[in-house]
Amino acid sequence: MIAIIDYEAGNLTSVARAIGHLGAPCLVTQDLEAIAGAERVIFPGVGAAGSAMASLKRLGLDQALRQAVASGKPVLGICLGTQIVFERSQEDLASCLGLLPGEVVRFPLRHVDAAGGPLKVPHMGWNRVSWRKPHPVFAGLPEQAEFYFVHSYYPKPSAPEVVLGVTEYGFEFASAVGRANLVAVQFHPEKSGAPGLKILENFLSWDGKAGA
Repeated sequence: MIAIIDYEAGNLTSVARAIGHLGAPCLVTQDLEAIAGAERVIFPGVGAAGSAMASLKRLGLDQALRQAVASGKPVLGICLGTQIVFERSQEDLASCLGLLPGEVVRFPLRHVDAAGGPLKVPHMGWNRVSWRKPHPVFAGLPEQAEFYFVHSYYPKPSAPEVVLGVTEYGFEFASAVGRANLVAVQFHPEKSGAPGLKILENFLSWDGKAGA
């Protein structure tokens, strides 16, 4: 069973629908025992870091996520769920889970491309990921595959070895990160068509032991 964490800030229906499309049983849940007993955990999210962390703590899900990672079971973070795994976020000056070293910062208010042209914030739409190192969750993806992004803040890891992929939007930012049995992506695989489904399919068969 795959537990999809419900901390009242997630794009849960689309994630559950994508997992169901792949034929895997899943449960959208806040139940701590169900999460502890799940074979793998998906941690999606939309919204703001401060309110998300408040909900996680109120429901006891912050410790459930730390325990899931500590147990060695495969854990996947998506969008805000990726940002929350770092130590802190500029958004709401939130203290986060601290599962990966680093912080989450906002795109500049005046964000421009290499030619000086304006770039919209939030970063919204399709963009490519350049993979920095091989990982089982990203195996078999087309080189020119694009993924769907919606975010105003981005991960800024303090340990280069956790960066699995980067995306260009005015500058390169970490769009895929991971360590050991934890992997997380800033984009939405459940909204990214066939390449996104491939990532979810790979996650469902990943043993959690071949990460960075």
